[in-house]
Amino acid sequence: MSFIKVRFTDDIVDINSELRKSIDEMFSLVNSTFTVFQNVWRPQVDIYESPDEIMIVTDIAGVKTEDLYVEVHRRVLRIYGKREKPAAGNTRYRLAEIPYGYFERNLSLPLPINTESVTAVYADGLLQIRMEKLPMNRVRKIPIQSD
Repeated sequence: MSFIKVRFTDDIVDINSELRKSIDEMFSLVNSTFTVFQNVWRPQVDIYESPDEIMIVTDIAGVKTEDLYVEVHRRVLRIYGKREKPAAGNTRYRLAEIPYGYFERNLSLPLPINTESVTAVYADGLLQIRMEKLPMNRVRKIPIQSD
């Protein structure tokens, strides 16, 4: 009897990434020099929350500032870019554990944030993003216009 593994998720990015990885692994078994898709790596992330803000710290050492991008919507944060391999000259790898190339991380935020107040600082290999939370109990009166 065969079993099929089914995983339910709302994150279409994870599904796309897993599908690409599976296809790439399948073709690499046939020919190790053939790859279908560019490998995408996901940087490690820590998320902190205070009463007023959400802070995200991402480990992306070696990424140049001009190759780093951050996009934010009310409930989604996207961090992406690329880390270039250092010029190695006439050498070969004995061990290769550091991922290079394109990276992307999409995070669903637990609360709506003020997109106008987001700040990002990149220092010592860590990207720190601070986002102000929108008040949950804020009431906005809507003026009613007449014809």
